[in-house]
Amino acid sequence: MTWSPVQPESVFTYGAPALKFGSGAVREIGHDVAALGATRVLVVTDPGVLATGAPDLVAEALRAAGLVAVVHASAHVEPTDASLEVAIERARADGPFDAVVAVGGGSSIDTAKAVDLILSNGGDLMDYVNAPVGAGRAPVRPLVPLVAVPTTTGTGAESTTICVLDVLALKVKTGISHVRLRPLLAVVDPDLTVTQPAGVTASAGMDILCHALESWTARPFTSYERKRPEQRVPYCGSNPISDMWAERSMSLLAGAFRAAVHDGTDASARGEMALAATFAGLGFGNAGVHVPHANAYPIAGRVRGFHPADYPSEEPMVPHGMAVALTAPEAFRWTFEAAPERHLAAARLLDPGHGPRWESEPRDVLPGVLRDLMRDIGMPNGLYAVGYDERDVDGLVEGALAQQRLLATSPREVTADDLADIVKRSMSLWE
Repeated sequence: MTWSPVQPESVFTYGAPALKFGSGAVREIGHDVAALGATRVLVVTDPGVLATGAPDLVAEALRAAGLVAVVHASAHVEPTDASLEVAIERARADGPFDAVVAVGGGSSIDTAKAVDLILSNGGDLMDYVNAPVGAGRAPVRPLVPLVAVPTTTGTGAESTTICVLDVLALKVKTGISHVRLRPLLAVVDPDLTVTQPAGVTASAGMDILCHALESWTARPFTSYERKRPEQRVPYCGSNPISDMWAERSMSLLAGAFRAAVHDGTDASARGEMALAATFAGLGFGNAGVHVPHANAYPIAGRVRGFHPADYPSEEPMVPHGMAVALTAPEAFRWTFEAAPERHLAAARLLDPGHGPRWESEPRDVLPGVLRDLMRDIGMPNGLYAVGYDERDVDGLVEGALAQQRLLATSPREVTADDLADIVKRSMSLWE
């Protein structure tokens, strides 16, 4: 569709953490955190990551720099309001802290964001959760310095202003969004991702890909009505800087993604995936994401009995990146008409070898690229494969419609009927 604002926006915003990237970067974290003026540091991780030894490596580096480091394996894979409350209370009991270091995937980083937010600003978690699920209150005080050390390649949480969580009573995944939640420093060390198993690499990698694709195809910042300074939000639509990061991320994924899934010891592929995740985070953390991510929240939040390979088996879950991927092919078929040239350019970046699919209907090209990739890396074949069917369509649509912060970035105006059609077509993605 063509957007026709009365007073078109002419300003976009860009924010990012300070970044330290490369093999061995994590060994310098004591120097980096001490330079922030910290003396007593909370290290937030989850039990699975704790078992890899990475959090202890971080704690030892902090202590070697003369800092007190307290390690809490308090993060829950796919955080919930209940798990975050437990982490917050544990941090309160062992505090005070003047810095927080997150070590792990998006779950650990998001848990650290929530802990830091509440310890620094008080109140209850639901005070800050995005409306209409929560009160949408903005933090009035800065957080203590937050440093993110990702051990997975995908979430981009080290670059963003978002904390994602499941609200158990409502069976919905939502978030807290504010510029103060962006980590002050991201320490990205590809060596830490070597322990990431194939299933996690595949799911987290689809999150990278969709971050890049969704920001690349997001509604342009110039299509909005001009905002006043106090109205500006982190997600401002696609813009020249976010486009640059998204494009480079997709180019890296084309060469590294399959290799990293099929051979976790491939150091070159691991490094390129870490760089792709960082680039995608720097892009979507400013441009925004849209339909696949909005759909992912209820897909993850309403899961009943699915247990993915290489994730903790105690509870059913659809990992975030997998949930995003499951409707991505059909979502991008639907968004195609908003910017055909962008969708075809993305397909070329992701599949530079091209192939027979380029002779098909143009709107089918990018979905074909995505389906082929998903098959190759072991993603489930649509929503049926993770336990959903046609009886779930209305609930999934209702959950996606609650994500208006994300849907506002869609390049086409989204209706309930549009989402229902995307969900139905995503029940099975290939023969």
